[in-house]
Amino acid sequence: MSVSILVITYTFLHIAEGSLGDHSPYYQRCLEKCGLLNCTDDGLHFRNYQQPIYLNLLQWSCEDECRYECMWKTVEAFHERNWRTPQFYGKWPFIRLFGIQEPASVFFSLLNFYAHSKMIKKFRKEVPDDSPLYWLWHAFCLVSLNAWLWSTIFHTRDFPITELMDYACAFSVVLMSCYCMIMRIFRQAPRFVLVTITTFFVAFLANHVAYLGMGRFDYGYNMQLNIFIGTFTAICWFGWSTYNRVRQPYVWKCAIFVALGGLVMLLEIMDRPPIFWVFDCHSLWHFATAPLTCLFYSFVIDDCKFLRKEQQTREKKID
Repeated sequence: MSVSILVITYTFLHIAEGSLGDHSPYYQRCLEKCGLLNCTDDGLHFRNYQQPIYLNLLQWSCEDECRYECMWKTVEAFHERNWRTPQFYGKWPFIRLFGIQEPASVFFSLLNFYAHSKMIKKFRKEVPDDSPLYWLWHAFCLVSLNAWLWSTIFHTRDFPITELMDYACAFSVVLMSCYCMIMRIFRQAPRFVLVTITTFFVAFLANHVAYLGMGRFDYGYNMQLNIFIGTFTAICWFGWSTYNRVRQPYVWKCAIFVALGGLVMLLEIMDRPPIFWVFDCHSLWHFATAPLTCLFYSFVIDDCKFLRKEQQTREKKID
């Protein structure tokens, strides 16, 4: 009976909405049986099982445990029939570590957090605080640190609120990168123009986050907006770097950052089961962005030094 159920599921579920694994009757029957045998009526607590404290702290309920156990049983059933690994609730199956759902993504998110914190310290050490755009890059760092913190939390435990914060904060980095690019290129614009641009970006971010938090999460719109703004920012940075390559030789760092950033983004497009059930393409993308962060800050440090020197030269001419 279970074989025929899996055959029907495998044949027709490709046209259904949702993930193959969690929609399969095999998984649903396992989930129902596990809940009846082990869980209280609300699905939160166990009947006759003492849960490890680290799982309790990370809010793994009895229903969550059933989902985790049935996920691997379903994966095994699919593999026994030489079928591809199914996704569950839009995600690949991962081996959890001490209650952490996606340990590789958590570790690499922390690695990016460390890269930003280390490089901003280097920035403060090498760049005087009276340099142009000094505080702009501090704001960029704070936005990035906040995003990587929420990325760590989300990949540790996936709840609606942690998902919203992860997506919202990730978008804030994309938007902040665009804002920094505009403020750098149009640094000499009148003050009211810069204030208007800043107000627009703040309002746009607030509106987008409010939209994401209202009702059903619109993944498609959020992804399209991120791609559009990210691509626009990358093209502008690359064009600016090309234009200033003779006058400011260090801009090659920015150009390489943009080129490599676009290259590693291919990992986000690839969608394959995790290697060793730990390393998926998304986690590898997190890993690749850490050294790129150091390269970008190196460009920022050189650029602030150049701007300060340029400012001092201009002031001497006025004197």
